[in-house]
Amino acid sequence: MAHHAGKGIALLSALLISHQAAAHGGHSHGKPLSALEQQAAEGVFADSAVKDRPLSDWDGLWQSVYPLLQSGELDPVWQKKAQQDNRKTAAQYKAYYRKGYATNVNTIGIEKGVMEFHVGDQVSACHYRYAGHKILTYSSGKKGVRYLFECQEADSKAPKYVQFSDHTIAPRKSAHFHIFMGNESQAALLAEMDNWPTYYPYQLSNPQVVEEMLHH
Repeated sequence: MAHHAGKGIALLSALLISHQAAAHGGHSHGKPLSALEQQAAEGVFADSAVKDRPLSDWDGLWQSVYPLLQSGELDPVWQKKAQQDNRKTAAQYKAYYRKGYATNVNTIGIEKGVMEFHVGDQVSACHYRYAGHKILTYSSGKKGVRYLFECQEADSKAPKYVQFSDHTIAPRKSAHFHIFMGNESQAALLAEMDNWPTYYPYQLSNPQVVEEMLHH
């Protein structure tokens, strides 16, 4: 594990440098979503359209949005949601997302099959292997896909089981993601519907993250 902790710090430094450089040139999500990709992002797709994805789809350095909720910087997002769907007030949306976003993992770095998790100044890392995907149908009738990965090192302090959900159902670089992490089993994580820590690219400033959430 010690060798990974060292690598983790090096990875964080390297990603920080490259992402700080990228921040000066704005940001991009790559090619626009096709009509089918947009439909899938909204939870409507055929099961046969779902494809396996490599961990490299989530490569990069990512920041939790939970601190932005706690600071009140995301309040305009809840206000907009309440205007669009008045079944909940802005305060109720905030309470819902407070539970959803809650996490102590501030930053996640992913590169070359290794994921590292930063909790304060503590870093844990592990090499992860793909364990397939699961299609879920929610109570709303909409569907989603979770991509499953498993830590390959018994002595690692990183989560043994990880699942990604990013509204994408086939290989494509992720623009943001929800993550499910735990040590019990993949089945236990698949049953988790209330807590889905959410991450955006590290190079985005706080106002840029808010803008993304308001307009995408």
